Amino acid sequence: MEERLTNLKEAVSLIKEGDIVAIGGVGRNRAPMALVREIVRQGIGHLHLVGREKGMDFDVLIGAGLVRKVTAAYIGLEELGLAPNFRRWVEAGQLEMDEQTCGSVINSLRAGSMGIPFLPVKGLWGSELMRVHQDFKPIECPFTGERLIALPAINPDVALVHAQKADKYGNIQLKGSLFEDALMAKAAKRVIVSVEEIVPLEQIKENPEETSIPYFLVDAVVELPRGAHPTSCYLYYASDRQHIQEYARKARSPESFRQYLEEYVLGPESHEKYLEKISEGGRSG
Repeated sequence: MEERLTNLKEAVSLIKEGDIVAIGGVGRNRAPMALVREIVRQGIGHLHLVGREKGMDFDVLIGAGLVRKVTAAYIGLEELGLAPNFRRWVEAGQLEMDEQTCGSVINSLRAGSMGIPFLPVKGLWGSELMRVHQDFKPIECPFTGERLIALPAINPDVALVHAQKADKYGNIQLKGSLFEDALMAKAAKRVIVSVEEIVPLEQIKENPEETSIPYFLVDAVVELPRGAHPTSCYLYYASDRQHIQEYARKARSPESFRQYLEEYVLGPESHEKYLEKISEGGRSG
């Protein structure tokens, strides 16, 4: 096996201008925020983001002016409301919104992970999404004659995932809910994973059934403790609600959002500096 272990800057440099980027995690759970912040530092733009129920990860990239299109069912800060940058950019006509359901995103990624062009579903009949989605095609089951809807496969250029453990070869162990992260990795052309800790291959082999994403799917793995902050990482830390509340306030206007970027993204030039910043005054989530 070839080693996949690298640093944050080199890993994110695998993302190219205009890429379709699927981002793992759901809401404020296990979003690859350190990777997202590095995308902003490198200024990789014109991106098409893909996810199911997304939050601050999408919103930071949108507010930084790096996103042309989003494919998602929801983008928000949960009890704090819709993601402010997302809402502002869509209402201004500056961002293309490909509105989906959770099921349509999941099944399109599943089709992509299986290497097939589409998957049939039932649940969209009666939805207004059938009116706005010309790519959702009614079909007839060749066995029963039942009317179904064919959802096209999603094959991202890149998938970004944050996980709990990996070895240096890129065998990834996700703990707790997998969300769509493994599907994204199987569907994508390139896979970048940040992890809380790198462990020996022998430890990975002790529980092979816990390897959610195998080494041959992974292009780069980076050891980034607290790499999901301010979202949570199961077994390691909870989400930092105070920080997310601060973000929600500052993202309400372009000017105060820029202050947030300078303070927490562009100012700290590395993940280590970011961790120092959030630890100031004893607050680290």
